[in-house]
Amino acid sequence: MNPVESRVAANHLHHHVLTWNDAERAEPTIVLLHGFLDMAWSFRDLANLLADAGHRVVAFDFRGHGESEWVGHGGYYHFADYVLDLDELLPKIAPTPVHLVAHSMGGSVAALYAASRPAMVRTLTLAEGLGPPEHPTSFAIDKMRAWLDGVARVRQASLKPIASIEEAFMRMRVQNPQLPEELGLFLAEKGTRELQGGGRMWSFDPLHRTTSPTLFRRDVYDAFISSINMPTLLIRGEHGYRTPDDDERSAVVPNATMATIKGAHHMMHWTHAPDFARLILDFIHR
Repeated sequence: MNPVESRVAANHLHHHVLTWNDAERAEPTIVLLHGFLDMAWSFRDLANLLADAGHRVVAFDFRGHGESEWVGHGGYYHFADYVLDLDELLPKIAPTPVHLVAHSMGGSVAALYAASRPAMVRTLTLAEGLGPPEHPTSFAIDKMRAWLDGVARVRQASLKPIASIEEAFMRMRVQNPQLPEELGLFLAEKGTRELQGGGRMWSFDPLHRTTSPTLFRRDVYDAFISSINMPTLLIRGEHGYRTPDDDERSAVVPNATMATIKGAHHMMHWTHAPDFARLILDFIHR
C-alpha cells in the first residue's frame, strides 16, 4: 500500500507527513513517531501491516529530519520543541484520541506528550523509548562546552558528499548489520538528497550531530512517566538499547505491559516489523 504524502504546517515549520489507509471507515488512527536521525519512511513495512489490519496510519518527520523543514538560522533542536511540534501537528493529521506508537527518541517525546495531553492519546506504545542515560549535575559545564564546540564545528565544516545511494546504505549497515538490503537501499534513497555538483548528502540537519546542552534528569522525567494514565505497552528488542536503570524506569510507568521481540536489536521496526505489528495490534485491540 502506497502512502499519501503531504506537508502540514505546525509550530511555524512544514512537516512531511505520510498517511496509509486514509479511509473513512478505518479503525482509530495509529500515529508513528520515529527516533533520532530516522524518518517516517522507516516505518514503511510496519505501517503497511497495521494498515492491512484496518487501521489508518500516520507517520511524520520530526523537524530537521527526513523531508521536514530545518529550524534555520539561529535555531536549535531543544527537546521541548519536538513536544510542541507534536502538540500542534497531531490535531491536523488525525482524529483524536490516537494510538501513539513511538520509537527511541520519539518515545521520549511521546511520553512527555502523553503525560501533558492525556485526552489526546488512547493508548501509548514505547519501543525502547524511555529516555537517554542520566548524567550527574557535575557534567553540566562539560555538556554546555561540548555543545558550543559542536555547533562551531558543524558551522565550519565543509560538505563531504556521499558518492551514491549504495554507499549511504553501506554506512547505515555499519551500525545496523541486520538491515535488509531492499529496505536499506530504499531508506538510503529517502534519507539522502541529491547535490547539484554530484553525490548526495544526508537529509537531516547536521546540527543533530551535536550534543544537547541540557542534562537529562531522571527525577523530572519520572514525574512525567509516573502520571501516564492510558494503557501503555513497553517494547524491548532482545539485543536492543538499555540504560543502566531501564528496569527502574519501566517500573515507574503505571500499569505498563512489557514485551520483548526475540532476536531484535534497537531498530526493530526495520528488521522485525511483523512481530512489532503483532504486539501493537494485540495490545490496542485488547
